[in-house]
Amino acid sequence: MVQLKQRFQSFEEYLAYDDGTENLYELFNGELIEVPPESGFNVETANFLFAMLLPIVGHRCIRGHGLELEVRGEPRNRYPDLTVIHEDQIEPLRRRNTLRISMGPPMLVVEIVSPGEVQRNRDYVAKRSQYQDLGIAEYWIVDPQKATVLVLELREGGYGEAATFRGEEKLRSLQLGPLKVTAQALFDAASSQTE
Repeated sequence: MVQLKQRFQSFEEYLAYDDGTENLYELFNGELIEVPPESGFNVETANFLFAMLLPIVGHRCIRGHGLELEVRGEPRNRYPDLTVIHEDQIEPLRRRNTLRISMGPPMLVVEIVSPGEVQRNRDYVAKRSQYQDLGIAEYWIVDPQKATVLVLELREGGYGEAATFRGEEKLRSLQLGPLKVTAQALFDAASSQTE
């Protein structure tokens, strides 16, 4: 990650900043850190899930990696691999694809774990805590290394493990119902695109 020298005193100041590029940044301790591009495997996995969810939620309520979530803690924003938003969040996102805390939580977020201990801790620990704090009802952790899809459900006291899908088990969203795909098919589809 490339760290830039620009410092921001508030999230609003950061939102007003435009460096004239399409780069994505995380705001960490007031400084911008450029978010590196996703791996091809992660993009293919997210795209496959996007295609599976599209008939269920429609094109206006599903967002890819470019949706920015304002969160508490550091960094102050996250870019989930896939997000399902509520109908009432569509219009406010037209100007800028940033879901502010004041706009309420999205319905569902999906993170695809990249290889490495830092990335694993980010998705399983840091993001889990931040998404729980936002009140996001459902959080999926898609883990290619374990070939599992962990579905976390917001309950009293925090996230609880609602289901872990693997192999020939069909994926199911707590919010949206069953998907017409197994965990294995998800990982196979992404793997076949990278070969």
